[in-house]
Amino acid sequence: MKFVAVGLKGYRGSLKDFPGADPLRDVEVLRKAMKGFGTDENAIIELLGSRTNKQRAPMVAAYKTTYGKDLLKDLKSELTGNFEKLVLAMMMTPAQFDAAELREAIKGAGTDEACLIEILSSRSNADIHEITRIYKAEYGKSLEDAISSDTSGHFRRLLVSLCQVTGNRDERETVDIALAKQDAQKLYAAGENKVGTDESQFNAILCARSKPHLRAVFQEYQQMCGREIEKSICREMSGNLESGMVAVVKCIKDTAAYFAERLHKAMQGAGTKDTTLIRIMVSRSEIDMLDIRQAYMRNYGKSLYTAISGDTSGDYKKLLLKLCGGSD
Repeated sequence: MKFVAVGLKGYRGSLKDFPGADPLRDVEVLRKAMKGFGTDENAIIELLGSRTNKQRAPMVAAYKTTYGKDLLKDLKSELTGNFEKLVLAMMMTPAQFDAAELREAIKGAGTDEACLIEILSSRSNADIHEITRIYKAEYGKSLEDAISSDTSGHFRRLLVSLCQVTGNRDERETVDIALAKQDAQKLYAAGENKVGTDESQFNAILCARSKPHLRAVFQEYQQMCGREIEKSICREMSGNLESGMVAVVKCIKDTAAYFAERLHKAMQGAGTKDTTLIRIMVSRSEIDMLDIRQAYMRNYGKSLYTAISGDTSGDYKKLLLKLCGGSD
């Protein structure tokens, strides 16, 4: 028996192309906002918050052509704090931003494992291809080598598998239930039904199969084992490998709910994880922000817009709310 994944929904981003946007006119607005005494932050927020990434990216060259100056340097010298970080993130292409975030997560004393997992488990094949190309060009080392020298064991294997361009990111595949059953049995045999865990079997299945196939595997697994696959992973694994595998499963099951949870955790409790907040709001604003907003409302009983309003302030808040695109 086979069934085909349902056709993909229409555009689910919160930012749409601004009609008739012209980079030469746009950089005039930015220049005016930064020239003279004091900065007109609202003009910057209005402009950048109403342009898509492909309308923002050409501004860098247009600014240099018109004023002979570096737009990013000028923005850096005029802005501060999280507002500055958010604006600079919005001026990069998605793959440049992801490569920079991965570099940041690997470099330095500790490793931000959650960031590595988030990016590598949620991007498409085309994204991964472009991220690895830019990473190598910018930092002189392949992403795989950087990850390998900074992580170890089964967690390293999981990340290395995730940075390959494979079939597991395809949403349009036909699902074969018999094969899904077989994979569910293999996972059961490798975990719950075994003394010790065969992590490499989990790795092979979770990283090499398509998303629609894996959703079917997870359903079969639950019927067979009476337990959700994430629960089994938590019983069988620990540390980074556990959180990595669980994130991969969550991302495959429901990407929007996965990001809603990441946002919720970033704003929960004392202090905000602004790096996570900025990364998700910028990188998902033209992909599935509307779905993330729905998932947020459904799972946390308040709108993402309200959560951001209560947890951030000033110009930073205003621009984040532009990316959010409205309240639910």
